[in-house]
Amino acid sequence: MSQRGRLRAFLTVVCAALLGLIVAACGSSSSSLNVVGQQKIRHVFVITLENENYATTFGANSKAPYLSQTLASQGAMVQQYYGTGHVSLDNYIAMISGQAPTPETDNDCITFQDFKLTGMTSDGQAIGSGCVYPASIKTLPDQLKAAGYTWKGYEGDMGNDTAREAATCGHPTLNTTDMTQSAEAPSAAVPLGDQYATRHNPFMYFHSIIDSADCGQNVVNLNRLSTDLQSISTTANFNLITPNLCDDGHDAPCVNGQPGGLTSANTFLQKWVPIITASPAFKQDGLLIINFDESSYATVTQPSATVENLIFSGSTCCGQQPGPNLAPFPQTSSLAYKGMTINLTKQSYGGDQTGAVMISPFIKPGTVSTVQYNHYSMLRSIEDIFQLSHLGYAGQAGLVGFGNDIFTNL
Repeated sequence: MSQRGRLRAFLTVVCAALLGLIVAACGSSSSSLNVVGQQKIRHVFVITLENENYATTFGANSKAPYLSQTLASQGAMVQQYYGTGHVSLDNYIAMISGQAPTPETDNDCITFQDFKLTGMTSDGQAIGSGCVYPASIKTLPDQLKAAGYTWKGYEGDMGNDTAREAATCGHPTLNTTDMTQSAEAPSAAVPLGDQYATRHNPFMYFHSIIDSADCGQNVVNLNRLSTDLQSISTTANFNLITPNLCDDGHDAPCVNGQPGGLTSANTFLQKWVPIITASPAFKQDGLLIINFDESSYATVTQPSATVENLIFSGSTCCGQQPGPNLAPFPQTSSLAYKGMTINLTKQSYGGDQTGAVMISPFIKPGTVSTVQYNHYSMLRSIEDIFQLSHLGYAGQAGLVGFGNDIFTNL
Protein backbone atom coordinates (compact mmCIF):
# COMPACT_ATOMS: atom_id res chain seq x y z
CA MET A 1 0.00 0.00 0.00
CA SER A 2 1.33 3.46 -0.85
CA GLN A 3 2.16 6.01 1.79
CA ARG A 4 -0.86 8.03 0.68
CA GLY A 5 -3.06 4.93 0.98
CA ARG A 6 -1.75 4.15 4.44
CA LEU A 7 -2.40 7.75 5.49
CA ARG A 8 -5.94 7.60 4.11
CA ALA A 9 -6.61 4.33 5.96
CA PHE A 10 -5.19 5.77 9.17
CA LEU A 11 -7.38 8.88 8.90
CA THR A 12 -10.42 6.74 8.19
CA VAL A 13 -9.82 4.74 11.38
CA VAL A 14 -9.21 7.90 13.42
CA CYS A 15 -12.34 9.60 12.07
CA ALA A 16 -14.42 6.50 12.75
CA ALA A 17 -13.10 6.34 16.29
CA LEU A 18 -13.80 10.04 16.87
CA LEU A 19 -17.29 9.68 15.43
CA GLY A 20 -17.92 6.75 17.75
CA LEU A 21 -16.77 8.77 20.73
CA ILE A 22 -19.02 11.66 19.74
CA VAL A 23 -22.05 9.40 19.30
CA ALA A 24 -21.31 7.61 22.58
CA ALA A 25 -20.93 10.93 24.36
CA CYS A 26 -24.21 12.20 22.97
CA GLY A 27 -25.99 8.97 23.89
CA SER A 28 -24.61 8.88 27.42
CA SER A 29 -25.50 12.49 28.09
CA SER A 30 -29.09 12.38 26.79
CA SER A 31 -30.56 11.41 30.16
CA SER A 32 -28.45 13.96 32.02
CA LEU A 33 -29.44 16.64 29.53
CA ASN A 34 -33.08 15.75 30.17
CA VAL A 35 -32.60 16.10 33.94
CA VAL A 36 -30.90 19.46 33.44
CA GLY A 37 -33.83 20.56 31.30
CA GLN A 38 -36.30 19.50 33.98
CA GLN A 39 -34.49 21.71 36.46
CA LYS A 40 -36.17 24.65 34.76
CA ILE A 41 -39.21 23.52 36.77
CA ARG A 42 -39.35 25.29 40.12
CA HIS A 43 -42.95 24.80 41.27
CA VAL A 44 -44.44 21.30 41.51
CA PHE A 45 -48.09 20.63 42.34
CA VAL A 46 -49.39 17.11 43.04
CA ILE A 47 -53.11 16.32 43.34
CA THR A 48 -53.69 12.75 44.52
CA LEU A 49 -57.06 11.10 43.93
CA GLU A 50 -58.30 7.75 45.18
CA ASN A 51 -58.90 4.18 44.14
CA GLU A 52 -59.50 4.02 40.39
CA ASN A 53 -57.99 1.83 37.73
CA TYR A 54 -56.76 3.12 34.42
CA ALA A 55 -59.49 1.59 32.27
CA THR A 56 -62.28 3.10 34.38
CA THR A 57 -60.80 6.59 34.66
CA PHE A 58 -59.59 6.99 31.09
CA GLY A 59 -62.00 4.72 29.23
CA ALA A 60 -64.68 5.83 26.79
CA ASN A 61 -67.39 5.91 29.47
CA SER A 62 -65.34 7.69 32.12
CA LYS A 63 -67.25 9.64 34.76
CA ALA A 64 -64.33 12.08 34.84
CA PRO A 65 -64.28 13.54 31.31
CA TYR A 66 -62.57 16.73 32.43
CA LEU A 67 -59.61 14.66 33.63
CA SER A 68 -59.62 11.94 31.00
CA GLN A 69 -60.22 14.18 27.99
CA THR A 70 -59.76 17.90 28.67
CA LEU A 71 -56.75 17.76 30.99
CA ALA A 72 -55.12 14.81 29.22
CA SER A 73 -55.24 16.78 25.99
CA GLN A 74 -53.62 19.79 27.67
CA GLY A 75 -50.51 17.88 28.78
CA ALA A 76 -49.23 14.31 29.03
CA MET A 77 -51.37 11.21 29.42
CA VAL A 78 -49.09 8.84 31.36
CA GLN A 79 -50.79 5.53 30.67
CA GLN A 80 -48.50 3.16 32.55
CA TYR A 81 -48.45 4.85 35.97
CA TYR A 82 -48.81 2.40 38.90
CA GLY A 83 -49.62 2.59 42.58
CA THR A 84 -47.17 0.88 44.90
CA GLY A 85 -49.60 -0.88 47.25
CA HIS A 86 -53.07 -1.34 48.67
CA VAL A 87 -54.93 0.16 50.64
CA SER A 88 -53.98 3.91 50.83
CA LEU A 89 -51.40 5.03 53.35
CA ASP A 90 -48.44 3.04 52.09
CA ASN A 91 -48.80 4.76 48.70
CA TYR A 92 -48.75 8.26 50.18
CA ILE A 93 -45.72 7.43 52.33
CA ALA A 94 -43.89 6.08 49.27
CA MET A 95 -44.49 9.38 47.44
CA ILE A 96 -42.64 11.56 49.94
CA SER A 97 -40.10 9.22 51.55
CA GLY A 98 -39.39 6.19 49.35
CA GLN A 99 -40.24 3.93 52.29
CA ALA A 100 -41.88 0.56 51.61
CA PRO A 101 -44.84 -0.60 53.74
CA THR A 102 -45.05 -1.98 57.23
CA PRO A 103 -47.94 -4.31 58.11
CA GLU A 104 -49.58 -1.28 59.74
CA THR A 105 -49.14 1.28 56.94
CA ASP A 106 -50.17 -1.43 54.48
CA ASN A 107 -53.52 -1.49 56.29
CA ASP A 108 -53.99 2.26 56.85
CA CYS A 109 -52.83 2.49 60.49
CA ILE A 110 -56.16 2.28 62.30
CA THR A 111 -54.14 3.08 65.42
CA PHE A 112 -51.86 6.10 64.98
CA GLN A 113 -48.89 4.36 66.56
CA ASP A 114 -45.19 5.09 66.70
CA PHE A 115 -42.85 3.17 64.42
CA LYS A 116 -40.58 0.75 66.29
CA LEU A 117 -37.27 0.93 64.40
CA THR A 118 -35.05 -2.14 64.67
CA GLY A 119 -32.57 -1.43 61.87
CA MET A 120 -31.94 -0.13 58.37
CA THR A 121 -31.29 -1.89 55.08
CA SER A 122 -28.40 -0.94 52.83
CA ASP A 123 -30.85 0.74 50.45
CA GLY A 124 -32.38 3.06 53.03
CA GLN A 125 -35.41 1.07 54.19
CA ALA A 126 -36.48 1.33 57.82
CA ILE A 127 -36.88 -2.10 59.40
CA GLY A 128 -39.61 -2.42 61.99
CA SER A 129 -43.33 -2.00 62.56
CA GLY A 130 -45.75 0.83 63.16
CA CYS A 131 -46.81 4.06 61.51
CA VAL A 132 -45.08 7.28 62.56
CA TYR A 133 -41.43 7.11 61.55
CA PRO A 134 -38.68 8.42 63.85
CA ALA A 135 -36.99 11.71 63.04
CA SER A 136 -34.00 9.88 61.57
CA ILE A 137 -36.15 8.80 58.59
CA LYS A 138 -36.13 11.76 56.22
CA THR A 139 -38.70 12.96 53.73
CA LEU A 140 -38.88 15.13 50.64
CA PRO A 141 -39.87 18.15 52.79
CA ASP A 142 -36.75 17.61 54.92
CA GLN A 143 -34.63 17.55 51.76
CA LEU A 144 -36.29 20.63 50.31
CA LYS A 145 -35.86 22.66 53.47
CA ALA A 146 -32.17 21.70 53.75
CA ALA A 147 -31.63 22.83 50.15
CA GLY A 148 -33.39 26.17 50.67
CA TYR A 149 -36.70 25.31 48.98
CA THR A 150 -40.22 25.56 50.35
CA TRP A 151 -43.04 23.02 50.63
CA LYS A 152 -46.69 22.92 51.61
CA GLY A 153 -49.50 20.43 52.16
CA TYR A 154 -53.09 21.51 51.46
CA GLU A 155 -55.68 19.25 53.10
CA GLY A 156 -59.39 19.23 52.32
CA ASP A 157 -61.60 19.68 55.43
CA MET A 158 -58.70 19.48 57.90
CA GLY A 159 -59.84 21.12 61.14
CA ASN A 160 -63.55 21.21 60.31
CA ASP A 161 -64.06 19.26 63.53
CA THR A 162 -61.27 20.30 65.89
CA ALA A 163 -62.35 17.58 68.30
CA ARG A 164 -60.88 15.11 65.79
CA GLU A 165 -57.90 17.03 64.38
CA ALA A 166 -56.36 20.50 64.46
CA ALA A 167 -56.80 22.96 61.62
CA THR A 168 -53.05 22.82 60.91
CA CYS A 169 -50.80 19.76 61.16
CA GLY A 170 -53.91 17.75 62.00
CA HIS A 171 -53.41 14.21 63.25
CA PRO A 172 -54.63 11.93 66.06
CA THR A 173 -52.82 11.77 69.38
CA LEU A 174 -50.01 9.24 69.16
CA ASN A 175 -50.93 5.64 69.98
CA THR A 176 -54.68 6.28 69.89
CA THR A 177 -57.39 5.21 67.43
CA ASP A 178 -57.53 7.35 64.29
CA MET A 179 -61.02 8.86 64.31
CA THR A 180 -60.55 10.23 60.78
CA GLN A 181 -60.81 6.77 59.22
CA SER A 182 -64.42 7.54 58.29
CA ALA A 183 -66.14 10.73 57.19
CA GLU A 184 -68.27 12.81 59.56
CA ALA A 185 -71.62 14.00 58.24
CA PRO A 186 -72.71 17.65 58.58
CA SER A 187 -74.39 18.45 61.88
CA ALA A 188 -75.32 21.41 64.04
CA ALA A 189 -71.97 21.14 65.81
CA VAL A 190 -69.99 20.68 62.56
CA PRO A 191 -72.05 22.38 59.82
CA LEU A 192 -69.72 21.40 56.95
CA GLY A 193 -69.06 17.91 58.23
CA ASP A 194 -65.50 16.63 58.28
CA GLN A 195 -64.21 14.36 55.51
CA TYR A 196 -60.52 14.81 56.26
CA ALA A 197 -58.49 11.58 56.38
CA THR A 198 -55.13 11.56 58.16
CA ARG A 199 -54.11 8.49 56.15
CA HIS A 200 -54.23 10.60 52.96
CA ASN A 201 -51.86 13.18 54.48
CA PRO A 202 -48.42 11.51 54.48
CA PHE A 203 -46.66 14.37 56.27
CA MET A 204 -48.34 13.27 59.50
CA TYR A 205 -46.41 9.98 59.61
CA PHE A 206 -42.93 11.42 60.17
CA HIS A 207 -41.63 12.85 63.43
CA SER A 208 -39.22 15.00 61.44
CA ILE A 209 -42.31 16.93 60.32
CA ILE A 210 -44.93 16.71 63.08
CA ASP A 211 -42.40 17.60 65.80
CA SER A 212 -41.28 20.70 63.88
CA ALA A 213 -42.78 24.18 64.00
CA ASP A 214 -42.87 23.97 60.21
CA CYS A 215 -45.79 21.55 60.41
CA GLY A 216 -48.27 24.11 61.69
CA GLN A 217 -47.15 26.61 59.06
CA ASN A 218 -46.90 24.26 56.10
CA VAL A 219 -49.67 21.66 56.51
CA VAL A 220 -52.85 23.68 56.25
CA ASN A 221 -56.46 23.54 55.12
CA LEU A 222 -57.04 23.53 51.37
CA ASN A 223 -58.88 26.85 51.61
CA ARG A 224 -55.47 28.56 51.96
CA LEU A 225 -54.34 27.54 48.48
CA SER A 226 -56.06 30.28 46.47
CA THR A 227 -54.44 33.02 48.52
CA ASP A 228 -50.99 31.45 48.38
CA LEU A 229 -51.18 31.14 44.59
CA GLN A 230 -51.64 34.87 44.13
CA SER A 231 -47.90 35.48 43.79
CA ILE A 232 -44.75 33.54 43.05
CA SER A 233 -43.22 34.55 46.38
CA THR A 234 -46.07 32.95 48.36
CA THR A 235 -46.24 29.76 46.27
CA ALA A 236 -44.19 26.87 47.63
CA ASN A 237 -41.76 24.98 45.42
CA PHE A 238 -43.50 21.68 46.25
CA ASN A 239 -47.24 21.44 46.93
CA LEU A 240 -49.17 18.27 47.78
CA ILE A 241 -52.93 18.80 47.47
CA THR A 242 -55.17 16.23 49.15
CA PRO A 243 -58.93 16.59 48.59
CA ASN A 244 -61.36 15.36 51.23
CA LEU A 245 -62.83 11.84 51.15
CA CYS A 246 -65.58 12.93 48.77
CA ASP A 247 -63.61 15.21 46.43
CA ASP A 248 -60.81 12.67 45.99
CA GLY A 249 -63.31 10.03 44.82
CA HIS A 250 -62.82 7.70 47.78
CA ASP A 251 -66.40 7.66 49.07
CA ALA A 252 -69.49 7.10 46.92
CA PRO A 253 -71.98 8.36 47.88
CA CYS A 254 -70.64 10.90 50.35
CA VAL A 255 -71.94 11.77 53.81
CA ASN A 256 -72.83 15.28 52.64
CA GLY A 257 -75.10 13.98 49.88
CA GLN A 258 -72.69 14.45 46.99
CA PRO A 259 -72.19 11.54 44.57
CA GLY A 260 -68.50 10.97 45.26
CA GLY A 261 -66.38 8.65 43.13
CA LEU A 262 -65.00 9.95 39.85
CA THR A 263 -67.96 12.31 39.49
CA SER A 264 -66.99 14.38 42.53
CA ALA A 265 -63.27 14.08 41.73
CA ASN A 266 -63.99 15.50 38.28
CA THR A 267 -65.89 18.43 39.82
CA PHE A 268 -63.00 19.10 42.22
CA LEU A 269 -60.52 19.22 39.35
CA GLN A 270 -62.78 21.54 37.34
CA LYS A 271 -62.62 24.01 40.20
CA TRP A 272 -58.99 23.80 41.26
CA VAL A 273 -56.92 22.99 38.18
CA PRO A 274 -57.72 26.30 36.41
CA ILE A 275 -56.80 28.18 39.59
CA ILE A 276 -53.44 26.39 39.73
CA THR A 277 -52.60 26.68 36.03
CA ALA A 278 -53.53 30.39 35.99
CA SER A 279 -51.18 31.16 38.88
CA PRO A 280 -48.00 33.14 38.20
CA ALA A 281 -45.76 30.39 39.59
CA PHE A 282 -47.26 27.66 37.41
CA LYS A 283 -47.18 29.77 34.27
CA GLN A 284 -43.54 30.65 34.87
CA ASP A 285 -42.08 27.20 35.63
CA GLY A 286 -44.75 24.86 36.98
CA LEU A 287 -45.55 21.15 36.80
CA LEU A 288 -48.93 19.70 37.82
CA ILE A 289 -49.16 15.96 38.46
CA ILE A 290 -52.60 14.38 38.91
CA ASN A 291 -52.26 10.79 40.09
CA PHE A 292 -54.16 8.15 42.05
CA ASP A 293 -52.88 6.43 45.16
CA GLU A 294 -53.86 2.95 43.90
CA SER A 295 -56.21 1.28 41.48
CA SER A 296 -59.50 -0.39 42.33
CA TYR A 297 -58.76 -3.60 40.46
CA ALA A 298 -60.46 -6.15 42.68
CA THR A 299 -62.69 -9.16 42.59
CA VAL A 300 -65.63 -8.44 44.89
CA THR A 301 -67.87 -10.97 46.60
CA GLN A 302 -70.45 -10.29 49.31
CA PRO A 303 -71.37 -13.44 51.22
CA SER A 304 -73.66 -11.48 53.58
CA ALA A 305 -75.13 -8.02 54.10
CA THR A 306 -72.34 -7.12 56.52
CA VAL A 307 -69.34 -8.88 54.95
CA GLU A 308 -67.51 -8.02 51.72
CA ASN A 309 -64.49 -9.79 50.25
CA LEU A 310 -62.05 -7.88 48.05
CA ILE A 311 -59.22 -9.56 46.16
CA PHE A 312 -56.50 -7.31 44.69
CA SER A 313 -54.04 -8.58 42.11
CA GLY A 314 -51.34 -6.17 43.34
CA SER A 315 -49.44 -5.89 40.08
CA THR A 316 -46.23 -3.83 40.01
CA CYS A 317 -43.90 -2.13 37.59
CA CYS A 318 -40.44 -0.69 37.49
CA GLY A 319 -38.67 -3.43 39.44
CA GLN A 320 -40.58 -2.57 42.60
CA GLN A 321 -39.57 -4.49 45.73
CA PRO A 322 -41.85 -5.37 48.66
CA GLY A 323 -39.45 -4.05 51.29
CA PRO A 324 -38.15 -5.71 54.44
CA ASN A 325 -41.25 -5.58 56.64
CA LEU A 326 -44.02 -7.49 54.88
CA ALA A 327 -44.79 -11.19 55.19
CA PRO A 328 -45.00 -13.29 52.01
CA PHE A 329 -48.00 -12.91 49.72
CA PRO A 330 -50.87 -13.58 49.30
CA GLN A 331 -52.12 -11.91 52.48
CA THR A 332 -55.58 -11.50 53.97
CA SER A 333 -56.63 -8.94 56.57
CA SER A 334 -59.93 -7.50 57.81
CA LEU A 335 -61.11 -3.90 58.20
CA ALA A 336 -64.25 -2.47 59.76
CA TYR A 337 -65.83 0.20 57.55
CA LYS A 338 -69.31 1.75 57.73
CA GLY A 339 -70.71 -1.15 59.71
CA MET A 340 -69.22 -3.71 57.35
CA THR A 341 -66.42 -6.22 57.74
CA ILE A 342 -64.20 -6.02 54.68
CA ASN A 343 -61.82 -8.90 54.09
CA LEU A 344 -58.89 -7.79 51.93
CA THR A 345 -56.86 -10.39 50.08
CA LYS A 346 -53.75 -9.07 48.34
CA GLN A 347 -52.25 -11.49 45.85
CA SER A 348 -49.10 -9.37 45.63
CA TYR A 349 -47.70 -6.15 47.03
CA GLY A 350 -48.23 -3.66 44.16
CA GLY A 351 -50.92 -1.04 43.63
CA ASP A 352 -51.90 -1.88 40.02
CA GLN A 353 -52.23 0.46 37.03
CA THR A 354 -53.90 3.83 37.57
CA GLY A 355 -52.57 6.20 34.91
CA ALA A 356 -51.71 9.84 35.58
CA VAL A 357 -51.95 13.22 33.87
CA MET A 358 -49.21 15.86 33.90
CA ILE A 359 -49.47 19.46 32.71
CA SER A 360 -46.65 21.97 32.39
CA PRO A 361 -45.27 24.68 30.12
CA PHE A 362 -42.54 22.08 29.50
CA ILE A 363 -45.01 19.47 28.17
CA LYS A 364 -46.57 19.70 24.72
CA PRO A 365 -50.36 19.30 24.76
CA GLY A 366 -51.47 15.89 23.55
CA THR A 367 -48.36 14.05 24.74
CA VAL A 368 -48.88 10.33 25.42
CA SER A 369 -46.36 8.27 27.39
CA THR A 370 -46.36 4.47 27.52
CA VAL A 371 -43.28 4.22 29.79
CA GLN A 372 -43.90 2.54 33.14
CA TYR A 373 -43.65 4.70 36.26
CA ASN A 374 -44.79 4.46 39.89
CA HIS A 375 -44.80 6.57 43.07
CA TYR A 376 -41.09 5.94 43.64
CA SER A 377 -40.46 7.21 40.11
CA MET A 378 -42.39 10.39 40.93
CA LEU A 379 -40.36 10.98 44.09
CA ARG A 380 -37.13 10.40 42.16
CA SER A 381 -38.23 12.86 39.48
CA ILE A 382 -39.08 15.61 41.98
CA GLU A 383 -35.75 15.05 43.71
CA ASP A 384 -33.98 15.34 40.34
CA ILE A 385 -35.83 18.56 39.56
CA PHE A 386 -34.53 20.14 42.77
CA GLN A 387 -31.11 18.42 42.59
CA LEU A 388 -31.65 16.35 45.72
CA SER A 389 -30.42 12.88 46.61
CA HIS A 390 -32.75 9.90 46.29
CA LEU A 391 -34.57 8.62 49.38
CA GLY A 392 -35.32 4.94 49.96
CA TYR A 393 -36.60 3.13 46.88
CA ALA A 394 -36.47 6.33 44.83
CA GLY A 395 -32.77 5.43 44.64
CA GLN A 396 -33.40 1.84 43.58
CA ALA A 397 -30.96 0.63 40.91
CA GLY A 398 -32.54 0.76 37.47
CA LEU A 399 -35.45 3.01 38.47
CA VAL A 400 -35.96 5.89 36.05
CA GLY A 401 -37.57 9.24 36.64
CA PHE A 402 -39.89 10.99 34.21
CA GLY A 403 -38.14 11.39 30.87
CA ASN A 404 -38.39 12.94 27.42
CA ASP A 405 -41.49 10.87 26.79
CA ILE A 406 -43.27 13.30 29.17
CA PHE A 407 -41.22 16.50 29.04
CA THR A 408 -41.66 17.12 25.32
CA ASN A 409 -41.26 20.90 25.38
CA LEU A 410 -37.94 21.47 27.17
